[in-house]
Amino acid sequence: MTSSTAAESIRSTRKIPADIARSWLLVNAMKTELFDQSASSRADAIILDIEDAVDPSQKDIARDNVINWLTAGGEAWVRINDAISPFWADDLAGLRGTPGLLGVMLAKTESADQVTESFHRMDGKVPVIALVESALGIEEANHIARAQGAFRLAFGSGDFRRDTGMAATPEAMAYPRAKLVVASRVGNLPGPIDGPTVGTNHPILREQTGITVTMGMTGKLCLAIDQTTVINEVISPTPSDVAWATDFMNDFEANGRVIRDGSDLPRLGRAEKIMKLAVAFGVQPSL
Repeated sequence: MTSSTAAESIRSTRKIPADIARSWLLVNAMKTELFDQSASSRADAIILDIEDAVDPSQKDIARDNVINWLTAGGEAWVRINDAISPFWADDLAGLRGTPGLLGVMLAKTESADQVTESFHRMDGKVPVIALVESALGIEEANHIARAQGAFRLAFGSGDFRRDTGMAATPEAMAYPRAKLVVASRVGNLPGPIDGPTVGTNHPILREQTGITVTMGMTGKLCLAIDQTTVINEVISPTPSDVAWATDFMNDFEANGRVIRDGSDLPRLGRAEKIMKLAVAFGVQPSL
């Protein structure tokens, strides 16, 4: 099977919509041998990274690697360099019109204008995930979420900690996470994507992904293929959640969809959301 045929086969199996995608796998654009492997993994979405993962001297090579793979039939998001870097304009110019490009993740987003300008330079056809990685970006999150072209917010937690000196504890990270969740709601965007967990310890990954869910975030960046299954499982509704939603909807329908008390509307909203995700993720109700 040729690379192009393999990529076409991979494309046909990727079905999780980006607005509800749970696991977002970052792939170093200099490691082309990982492209097909990552695309055929259980990641809901892959992001070919031509920003932090690539040395400045290799940016052009990395960009060409991405363009060649996408043109050959691959599909992916691409993390591009930030708007004040010398590489941003070349990234957008090179990627514009590339088949298989699902969208761009704009690194170190700090203003709505940076999102809008990126969107316009891609002919207004390519969605932009705004990766917020600084104190300024967090404080501008409401405006960023409302920017033309903004598709979803993401949290660059590592750079944010370096920028602020804050610890990685759930308590310290509660404010920026909550800010992105609230801003996403203000901008009528899907839930934001949390930062990655570093390391190979799956119990820690499971715990930290649980915090992602508790904070109201609906996706998580990941750094390795084997993290994707854990993230997908934790962010998905549980079989018991689906069983509850199924029972509630059956009862609601049997009673003529009549609102009986003040708790019915919130429960209906929760049940409908669970059922939508259960169908998308293939989660069956527990018996």
